[in-house]
Amino acid sequence: MTPESPLPSAPSVPGLREIQAPIRDRLDRVSDEMWRIVQADVDIVQAASAHLRGMRGKLFRPTLLLLASSVEGTPEDRALPLAAVSELVHLTSVVHDDSVDHSVLRRGQPTLNALFSHQVAVLMGDFLFSKAIAELVRLGDLEALRVFTAASNEMTLGELRQLASFDALSFSEADYQRLILAKTASLVGAACEMGALAGAPRFRRQLRQFGERMGMAFQVADDLLDYTAQEEVTGKPTGLDLREHKVTLPLIAALPMMSRAQRGRVDALFADPVPSDESIAEVVGIVAECGGLDYARRQGEGWAAEAEEALVDIPDSDVRQSLADALAFVLDRRA
Repeated sequence: MTPESPLPSAPSVPGLREIQAPIRDRLDRVSDEMWRIVQADVDIVQAASAHLRGMRGKLFRPTLLLLASSVEGTPEDRALPLAAVSELVHLTSVVHDDSVDHSVLRRGQPTLNALFSHQVAVLMGDFLFSKAIAELVRLGDLEALRVFTAASNEMTLGELRQLASFDALSFSEADYQRLILAKTASLVGAACEMGALAGAPRFRRQLRQFGERMGMAFQVADDLLDYTAQEEVTGKPTGLDLREHKVTLPLIAALPMMSRAQRGRVDALFADPVPSDESIAEVVGIVAECGGLDYARRQGEGWAAEAEEALVDIPDSDVRQSLADALAFVLDRRA
């Protein structure tokens, strides 16, 4: 495979709208439910909420929660507000991450911290999370409260561990796995688990495992995109993680295989506060040459296989097929 290739794609991988078809009617209501939960008669909150609503994402976590709640065909009414809470918890992490990283764009639009200020972004993230928790209290759902707060705690600890890592190039594969389990897989697993509790409680363990392993595969695919996706204008790798001196699985796997000269180029990039496009492209080529991309692909496929195994006992239906298709969609990510 070439450095430009993303994770291998299955033939005719279903699109997200196809995956969402069995729960489309409820998913279309998730956004309204989210903004009902965070409604407040405060001008700056209304302005920030309107901006976030305009940046509507893929609603991937609510999709998985609603699908999980439907595997036995009898979802409870609480599945809808739980789906909204799952997206609010995710949105909280996005707002906080953008502020921590001083990011100015997300999905081509200004971040909250760029449009308002870092102070507003942090406080708005806190507001979104507190309103999500208040909704769980309103529902009287202590188990959902436990699961979502545990996931949020893991996400925060993962971010803190990453910030506390002073020598980026000493970051090990075990460190990486622990990080993505905390920062990504914990919430995906929580969403699937809560979906099970809102419609198919006997499959709680299996759907939690499915979500966690899918989350691991999702993050590897996302990290690979940093090496494989091309800027439309320059035709070069985006390299945002390398630009920010973040070490992910492709680089971790490639480092032991590098020559002294190749390692020197990597060290130089990480020592440069503002690495050039040329040095980023050079390191991307080195990582590919040393097998880092192929290794990361295999690991992502392995976690996806474990996620698929967790579905073995789930009753055969359109919903189960959508969950399986979601795995293929994750592995085929190109943006």
